[in-house]
Amino acid sequence: MDNVRIGKAPPVWAVLPFFAAGTIFFLAMAVMLLLSGDSLRGNYFDPRLLAIVHTAAIGWGTMIIFGAAYQLLPVVCERDLYSPRLALLSFVLLLAGAVLLIGSFWYFRTGPLMIAGGILVVLSVLSYCINLYGTVGIFHKPDIQRLFLLSSAAWLLFTVTIGLLLAVNLAYPFIGRPHLEILTLHAHAGLAGWFLQLITSIASRLLPMFLLGKPRPGKWLQWSFLLQQTGLVLFLADSYFNGSSWRVMLYAAVFSAGIFLFMYYLYSAFRGRLRKTVDLPMKQSLFSFVFLWLAIACAPAVYFLTDSRWTVIYGLLLFCGWISGLILGQTFKTLPFIIWNFHYKAVNGKIKTPLPRDLYSASLVRWQLTGFILSLAVLGTGIIADRAMLIRSGVWLWLIVAVLYMWNVSRIFSHRIKNNTDESGHT
Repeated sequence: MDNVRIGKAPPVWAVLPFFAAGTIFFLAMAVMLLLSGDSLRGNYFDPRLLAIVHTAAIGWGTMIIFGAAYQLLPVVCERDLYSPRLALLSFVLLLAGAVLLIGSFWYFRTGPLMIAGGILVVLSVLSYCINLYGTVGIFHKPDIQRLFLLSSAAWLLFTVTIGLLLAVNLAYPFIGRPHLEILTLHAHAGLAGWFLQLITSIASRLLPMFLLGKPRPGKWLQWSFLLQQTGLVLFLADSYFNGSSWRVMLYAAVFSAGIFLFMYYLYSAFRGRLRKTVDLPMKQSLFSFVFLWLAIACAPAVYFLTDSRWTVIYGLLLFCGWISGLILGQTFKTLPFIIWNFHYKAVNGKIKTPLPRDLYSASLVRWQLTGFILSLAVLGTGIIADRAMLIRSGVWLWLIVAVLYMWNVSRIFSHRIKNNTDESGHT
């Protein structure tokens, strides 16, 4: 361990804007759900539902993950971030692209604005990929976590490129296949290729570190990588050329085996952890994977039943349950440290400093977790039972979760050194 080099953390101006914008998009997503709760009872191609999904995927999920990735790349890759300025550029492009895309979907204005939004998102992802590949190093032999990182970036670029082509196709049809079929492949490439593989990379490195756990020896992640790639590629290729068939379940089984090995890796670290007490943010992060398995269990209903409610439930479990749950927990493991490092790194040991966990309210996190579970339970029940009152109640609970999260994040951002001590340690 003494020979391991950890890169320097990037400047806060390259990271914090992602967390600030992502928090606002999360609140915006909750408000949009409140304004269009009836869309959850209709077809998944509803324009407002598409706007909400892209708010969750780009404005909330990808925005926060970009910020966290730029902060954590020096840890995972053991070298400095390739270009903080390029990171800031990717933020500006992603923010502008997300606003244009979400607005275009909400009002369903196909044409130049939607296409421009897609182009800006693609350029943002290109900036992220250049930064990632530059940080990993072309001639640097990657370990399995880095392979997952590189693969997730490639899948993200593939996903947003297909998304751009779909945006063009809405205004100027040129794709010979049904639009909804390509949209389904686009969504799964993003969820299984971008989100899952990025999360596998970061979680397999950081969760054992946070838990002080040592995973059981074995090539669990290597096999997980192979199975995830195989299942996803076969699913996309077969579905594109041959359409939906029973073979989808075979590919899903291969892919799920890859997820199982990744989860077993985390479970072995959890069982062998030295830190027996698991804090609330970590509990929420670990609990989020329950929703991933519930979504996988729903996959047969999504593909073999014509009822669109199962597709909405599938998306709810993945975007709100799994991805949002993980981010809601990990924000309070990552963001407090970034702010703490900015304020106290130079004076640590010279003055009495708080711990990173002192920068946020644990009680707000507890209420956030409670509201998160209740909201998804009520919302999911309402969608399955087709009860408008339950759906609206679940959405109101989700809005409360978003407000609690934003309140707590604001506390972290507004933290200042107390006791009349400046950041140089002088009183």
